[in-house]
Amino acid sequence: MPIKYVGCYEIDYTAERLRGCGSWGAYVAIFTQSPNPMHRYNVTSKQRVRADQLFATEAEAQEQAADAAQSLVASRQRKYSTGA
Repeated sequence: MPIKYVGCYEIDYTAERLRGCGSWGAYVAIFTQSPNPMHRYNVTSKQRVRADQLFATEAEAQEQAADAAQSLVASRQRKYSTGA
């Protein structure tokens, strides 16, 4: 499972073969740091993104998952920005 770090967020993105059709789906989970280095807080549980699209390859689905994850983090950063 590929992992990216954006600010204090850890983004896990992956592709999974969809049952019954042979296509691929894009999935994302987002975590943030906790005071304990052995744990992390789950910000967004693993969820399918771009659910209206089927992808022919695993690489294409992972690329779309990474793009969707960046958008989710950017949206969260805007929402919780302190303006400082």
